[in-house]
Amino acid sequence: MVDEPRDNPYIRDPDLDFKEIGDMSKEDAKEEVEDLREAIEHHDYLYYIKNDPVISDTVYDTLFNRLATLEREFGLVEENSPTQRVGGEPLDSFETREHVREMLSLDSSEDEEEVRRFDERVRREVGEVSYSIEPKFDGFSVEVVYLEGEFDRAITRGDGMSGDDVSKNVKTIRTVPLKLNKAPELLSVRGEIYMPKSGFHELNEERLKKGKEPFANPRNAAAGTIRQLDPNIVAERPLSIFFYDILDCSQEVKTQRETFELLKSIGLRVNDLNDLVNEIDDFIDYRNEIMKMRDELEYDIDGVVAKVNDIDKREEMGKTARHPRWAFAYKFPPKISETKVRKIIVQ
Repeated sequence: MVDEPRDNPYIRDPDLDFKEIGDMSKEDAKEEVEDLREAIEHHDYLYYIKNDPVISDTVYDTLFNRLATLEREFGLVEENSPTQRVGGEPLDSFETREHVREMLSLDSSEDEEEVRRFDERVRREVGEVSYSIEPKFDGFSVEVVYLEGEFDRAITRGDGMSGDDVSKNVKTIRTVPLKLNKAPELLSVRGEIYMPKSGFHELNEERLKKGKEPFANPRNAAAGTIRQLDPNIVAERPLSIFFYDILDCSQEVKTQRETFELLKSIGLRVNDLNDLVNEIDDFIDYRNEIMKMRDELEYDIDGVVAKVNDIDKREEMGKTARHPRWAFAYKFPPKISETKVRKIIVQ
């Protein structure tokens, strides 16, 4: 769990009896700004990631507005301040940047026999294994890099080697922390941006009212939003993210389970449907259970993923030109929907 900041007057029962700005020195302002930023980041974590706020929206807005005022009056605006999430000038184009480490796609199949063949190959090559298993999100994949605990950049998957720098857009997503709690010096993480189903339906209703074409599905809506050149448009749309893998880290992790624990401990949002199994039959059962509940979830998934839990064994197995050899996605069959034919016109 992320630690609650100590000795911060704006965490629980915030003191809103602020000092008059005219009576403050720049040093006074710096100290208060530091407390306010820390508190707002903590309240964002509780609200957007833990879904367990401890202050009202009114109190939050008061703290946020106080921070914005102090930053403006004393020239203390910083790039990763909570006040800088929203807004910014539209870009002419996205800059292309290389990934810290290649972002590969997953080998996949809807066929159970293919899943079993994957397991047989793994055990033949590296012996007994356990699998870390998780939903396969149907969203938009990005790399997010933190340096010394601060948000540095976000890059689309692109061709796997490089992608578009969409940092300004990703910073507007409230479930993406701008500062992390006790984070490694370098952390490159992979996440999946998605649009919650409820937000997707609301967005399409708004678009229809304005005479605009609705998005076909939440995945297209998320992808189309992240590719917007104007971050103000992105900020108005309901995006969220799950983090699920480490591409590079200055702190050693030995298993996928340790990866999830590290990500959660520093304040990154991890899906709670992940699990650990020793047998491929358990993974197949997991897939069938998750498939039953997919319509009840607030996010789209199109399968489940099994990853060799042990990082050293992953290194031993390596990769192909396109896929890691230590992971496999067991896809769901396509959804079948009924369409009523009202009229047939013969040409």
